[in-house]
Amino acid sequence: MPLIDLHELKYALRERSQQLIRAGIILLLLLIVSGTAWWWMAVRWRPPPSIFDTPVDDVLGYLAMDDFNELPLEERMKFLLDLSNRFRGMESSESAAMAGFFAGVTGPARKQMTQNVRVLVRDILMQGATGYFELPPSDQGKYIDEWIVNWEKMGEKLATGKERERTDEERIRGVRRQSERNEERLQDRTIAPLSPDGALGFMSLWQKEVEVTASPKQQGQIARFLDDVRKRYSDAF
Repeated sequence: MPLIDLHELKYALRERSQQLIRAGIILLLLLIVSGTAWWWMAVRWRPPPSIFDTPVDDVLGYLAMDDFNELPLEERMKFLLDLSNRFRGMESSESAAMAGFFAGVTGPARKQMTQNVRVLVRDILMQGATGYFELPPSDQGKYIDEWIVNWEKMGEKLATGKERERTDEERIRGVRRQSERNEERLQDRTIAPLSPDGALGFMSLWQKEVEVTASPKQQGQIARFLDDVRKRYSDAF
Protein backbone atom coordinates (compact mmCIF):
# COMPACT_ATOMS: atom_id res chain seq x y z
CA MET A 1 0.00 0.00 0.00
CA PRO A 2 1.48 3.36 -0.98
CA LEU A 3 2.16 5.80 1.77
CA ILE A 4 -0.09 8.90 1.97
CA ASP A 5 1.71 12.06 1.06
CA LEU A 6 1.03 14.37 4.00
CA HIS A 7 1.65 17.44 1.87
CA GLU A 8 -0.94 16.36 -0.68
CA LEU A 9 -3.39 15.46 2.07
CA LYS A 10 -2.96 18.88 3.65
CA TYR A 11 -3.53 20.52 0.26
CA ALA A 12 -6.65 18.44 -0.42
CA LEU A 13 -8.13 19.26 2.98
CA ARG A 14 -7.49 22.97 2.47
CA GLU A 15 -9.14 22.84 -0.97
CA ARG A 16 -12.13 20.98 0.47
CA SER A 17 -12.41 23.54 3.25
CA GLN A 18 -12.47 26.39 0.74
CA GLN A 19 -15.19 24.65 -1.24
CA LEU A 20 -17.32 24.25 1.89
CA ILE A 21 -16.84 27.92 2.75
CA ARG A 22 -17.91 28.98 -0.75
CA ALA A 23 -20.94 26.71 -0.59
CA GLY A 24 -21.83 28.14 2.82
CA ILE A 25 -21.60 31.71 1.53
CA ILE A 26 -23.86 30.89 -1.44
CA LEU A 27 -26.37 29.19 0.88
CA LEU A 28 -26.32 32.18 3.21
CA LEU A 29 -26.95 34.58 0.31
CA LEU A 30 -29.85 32.43 -0.88
CA LEU A 31 -31.35 32.46 2.60
CA ILE A 32 -31.00 36.24 2.80
CA VAL A 33 -32.60 36.77 -0.60
CA SER A 34 -35.46 34.35 0.04
CA GLY A 35 -35.97 35.73 3.53
CA THR A 36 -36.10 39.29 2.21
CA ALA A 37 -38.59 38.28 -0.48
CA TRP A 38 -40.75 36.52 2.11
CA TRP A 39 -40.64 39.57 4.39
CA TRP A 40 -41.61 41.85 1.52
CA MET A 41 -44.52 39.71 0.39
CA ALA A 42 -45.82 38.49 3.74
CA VAL A 43 -44.97 41.37 6.05
CA ARG A 44 -44.15 44.56 4.17
CA TRP A 45 -46.54 44.34 1.22
CA ARG A 46 -50.26 43.86 1.61
CA PRO A 47 -52.35 42.54 -1.29
CA PRO A 48 -55.57 44.40 -2.15
CA PRO A 49 -58.64 43.42 -0.12
CA SER A 50 -61.62 41.72 -1.69
CA ILE A 51 -63.81 44.56 -2.95
CA PHE A 52 -67.17 42.95 -2.31
CA ASP A 53 -66.40 41.01 0.91
CA THR A 54 -64.48 43.62 2.91
CA PRO A 55 -65.79 46.48 5.09
CA VAL A 56 -65.88 49.76 3.23
CA ASP A 57 -63.28 51.42 5.48
CA ASP A 58 -60.73 48.68 4.77
CA VAL A 59 -61.33 48.84 1.03
CA LEU A 60 -60.95 52.60 0.89
CA GLY A 61 -58.04 52.48 3.29
CA TYR A 62 -56.05 50.49 0.75
CA LEU A 63 -56.14 53.53 -1.54
CA ALA A 64 -54.24 55.44 1.13
CA MET A 65 -51.45 52.86 1.36
CA ASP A 66 -48.20 52.75 -0.57
CA ASP A 67 -48.93 49.05 -1.21
CA PHE A 68 -51.48 50.17 -3.81
CA ASN A 69 -48.63 51.51 -5.94
CA GLU A 70 -46.91 48.12 -5.93
CA LEU A 71 -49.71 46.59 -7.99
CA PRO A 72 -49.30 46.41 -11.78
CA LEU A 73 -51.21 49.14 -13.61
CA GLU A 74 -53.82 46.67 -14.89
CA GLU A 75 -54.54 45.44 -11.36
CA ARG A 76 -54.86 48.97 -10.00
CA MET A 77 -57.37 49.84 -12.71
CA LYS A 78 -59.34 46.64 -12.02
CA PHE A 79 -59.37 47.51 -8.31
CA LEU A 80 -60.80 50.95 -9.10
CA LEU A 81 -63.37 49.51 -11.51
CA ASP A 82 -64.55 46.97 -8.94
CA LEU A 83 -64.59 49.71 -6.32
CA SER A 84 -66.78 51.97 -8.45
CA ASN A 85 -69.12 49.07 -9.24
CA ARG A 86 -69.56 48.29 -5.56
CA PHE A 87 -70.22 51.86 -4.52
CA ARG A 88 -72.76 52.51 -7.24
CA GLY A 89 -74.97 49.83 -5.72
CA MET A 90 -74.15 50.37 -2.07
CA GLU A 91 -76.70 50.74 0.68
CA SER A 92 -77.20 54.00 2.53
CA SER A 93 -75.19 52.76 5.51
CA GLU A 94 -72.17 52.10 3.29
CA SER A 95 -72.58 55.46 1.59
CA ALA A 96 -72.44 57.12 4.99
CA ALA A 97 -69.36 55.07 5.89
CA MET A 98 -67.65 56.10 2.66
CA ALA A 99 -68.42 59.78 3.24
CA GLY A 100 -67.15 59.49 6.80
CA PHE A 101 -63.97 57.81 5.66
CA PHE A 102 -63.05 60.50 3.16
CA ALA A 103 -63.94 63.22 5.64
CA GLY A 104 -61.64 61.61 8.18
CA VAL A 105 -58.64 61.13 5.90
CA THR A 106 -56.14 63.78 6.94
CA GLY A 107 -52.43 64.26 7.37
CA PRO A 108 -50.08 61.56 6.04
CA ALA A 109 -52.94 59.32 4.87
CA ARG A 110 -54.40 62.08 2.69
CA LYS A 111 -50.94 62.88 1.30
CA GLN A 112 -50.37 59.21 0.49
CA MET A 113 -53.75 58.91 -1.24
CA THR A 114 -52.97 61.99 -3.34
CA GLN A 115 -49.55 60.57 -4.14
CA ASN A 116 -51.12 57.27 -5.19
CA VAL A 117 -53.34 59.09 -7.68
CA ARG A 118 -50.34 60.95 -9.08
CA VAL A 119 -48.36 57.72 -9.46
CA LEU A 120 -51.33 56.05 -11.15
CA VAL A 121 -51.65 58.83 -13.72
CA ARG A 122 -47.88 58.85 -14.23
CA ASP A 123 -47.94 55.13 -14.96
CA ILE A 124 -50.86 55.56 -17.38
CA LEU A 125 -48.97 58.24 -19.28
CA MET A 126 -45.72 56.27 -19.19
CA GLN A 127 -47.51 53.24 -20.58
CA GLY A 128 -48.77 55.41 -23.43
CA ALA A 129 -45.40 57.03 -24.05
CA THR A 130 -43.50 53.72 -23.99
CA GLY A 131 -45.77 52.10 -26.56
CA TYR A 132 -45.77 55.24 -28.70
CA PHE A 133 -42.00 55.59 -29.03
CA GLU A 134 -41.56 51.90 -29.81
CA LEU A 135 -43.48 52.36 -33.08
CA PRO A 136 -42.35 53.76 -36.42
CA PRO A 137 -43.70 57.26 -37.19
CA SER A 138 -46.16 55.85 -39.73
CA ASP A 139 -48.01 53.97 -36.97
CA GLN A 140 -47.86 56.55 -34.20
CA GLY A 141 -50.94 58.53 -35.22
CA LYS A 142 -53.18 55.45 -35.14
CA TYR A 143 -51.66 54.48 -31.80
CA ILE A 144 -52.57 57.86 -30.29
CA ASP A 145 -56.18 57.54 -31.48
CA GLU A 146 -56.52 54.04 -30.01
CA TRP A 147 -54.85 55.06 -26.75
CA ILE A 148 -57.12 58.08 -26.30
CA VAL A 149 -60.26 56.07 -27.12
CA ASN A 150 -59.36 53.24 -24.75
CA TRP A 151 -58.77 55.57 -21.81
CA GLU A 152 -61.89 57.58 -22.55
CA LYS A 153 -63.87 54.34 -22.38
CA MET A 154 -62.15 53.45 -19.12
CA GLY A 155 -63.10 56.81 -17.64
CA GLU A 156 -66.73 56.28 -18.60
CA LYS A 157 -66.79 52.83 -16.99
CA LEU A 158 -65.28 54.25 -13.81
CA ALA A 159 -67.86 57.04 -13.69
CA THR A 160 -71.03 55.25 -14.77
CA GLY A 161 -70.23 51.55 -15.00
CA LYS A 162 -70.56 51.42 -18.78
CA GLU A 163 -69.28 52.97 -21.97
CA ARG A 164 -71.32 55.48 -23.92
CA GLU A 165 -72.79 54.19 -27.17
CA ARG A 166 -70.39 55.97 -29.48
CA THR A 167 -68.18 54.66 -32.26
CA ASP A 168 -64.44 55.17 -32.06
CA GLU A 169 -64.70 57.66 -34.95
CA GLU A 170 -67.29 59.69 -33.01
CA ARG A 171 -65.02 59.71 -30.00
CA ILE A 172 -62.07 61.00 -32.03
CA ARG A 173 -64.21 63.76 -33.52
CA GLY A 174 -65.22 64.71 -29.98
CA VAL A 175 -61.57 64.85 -28.93
CA ARG A 176 -60.80 67.15 -31.87
CA ARG A 177 -63.67 69.47 -30.93
CA GLN A 178 -62.43 69.53 -27.35
CA SER A 179 -58.96 70.39 -28.59
CA GLU A 180 -60.38 73.34 -30.55
CA ARG A 181 -62.21 74.62 -27.46
CA ASN A 182 -59.01 74.36 -25.44
CA GLU A 183 -57.19 76.40 -28.08
CA GLU A 184 -59.87 79.08 -27.85
CA ARG A 185 -59.51 79.18 -24.07
CA LEU A 186 -55.76 79.65 -24.40
CA GLN A 187 -56.39 82.76 -26.51
CA ASP A 188 -58.72 84.25 -23.89
CA ARG A 189 -56.73 85.33 -20.84
CA THR A 190 -59.90 85.74 -18.79
CA ILE A 191 -60.76 82.02 -19.07
CA ALA A 192 -58.89 79.22 -17.37
CA PRO A 193 -56.62 77.69 -20.03
CA LEU A 194 -57.12 74.12 -18.94
CA SER A 195 -60.34 72.20 -18.99
CA PRO A 196 -60.95 69.00 -17.03
CA ASP A 197 -63.44 67.84 -19.69
CA GLY A 198 -62.44 64.98 -21.96
CA ALA A 199 -59.27 62.96 -22.25
CA LEU A 200 -57.08 65.85 -23.40
CA GLY A 201 -58.28 68.11 -20.62
CA PHE A 202 -57.65 65.40 -18.05
CA MET A 203 -54.08 64.90 -19.23
CA SER A 204 -53.40 68.63 -19.25
CA LEU A 205 -54.82 68.98 -15.76
CA TRP A 206 -52.60 66.24 -14.36
CA GLN A 207 -49.37 66.79 -16.25
CA LYS A 208 -47.99 69.22 -13.67
CA GLU A 209 -49.07 66.97 -10.80
CA VAL A 210 -47.41 63.95 -12.37
CA GLU A 211 -44.04 65.68 -12.75
CA VAL A 212 -43.35 65.45 -9.01
CA THR A 213 -43.50 61.63 -9.15
CA ALA A 214 -41.52 61.10 -12.36
CA SER A 215 -37.80 60.85 -12.97
CA PRO A 216 -36.24 63.35 -15.39
CA LYS A 217 -36.24 60.68 -18.11
CA GLN A 218 -39.91 59.89 -17.50
CA GLN A 219 -40.79 63.60 -17.49
CA GLY A 220 -39.13 64.00 -20.88
CA GLN A 221 -40.91 61.00 -22.38
CA ILE A 222 -44.31 62.05 -21.04
CA ALA A 223 -43.86 65.65 -22.19
CA ARG A 224 -42.90 64.59 -25.73
CA PHE A 225 -45.76 62.12 -25.90
CA LEU A 226 -48.37 64.63 -24.73
CA ASP A 227 -47.03 67.27 -27.10
CA ASP A 228 -47.50 64.85 -29.99
CA VAL A 229 -50.99 63.96 -28.75
CA ARG A 230 -52.01 67.64 -28.70
CA LYS A 231 -50.40 68.31 -32.07
CA ARG A 232 -52.28 65.44 -33.65
CA TYR A 233 -55.65 66.93 -32.75
CA SER A 234 -54.84 70.63 -33.00
CA ASP A 235 -53.33 70.18 -36.47
CA ALA A 236 -56.73 69.10 -37.75
CA PHE A 237 -58.04 72.69 -37.70
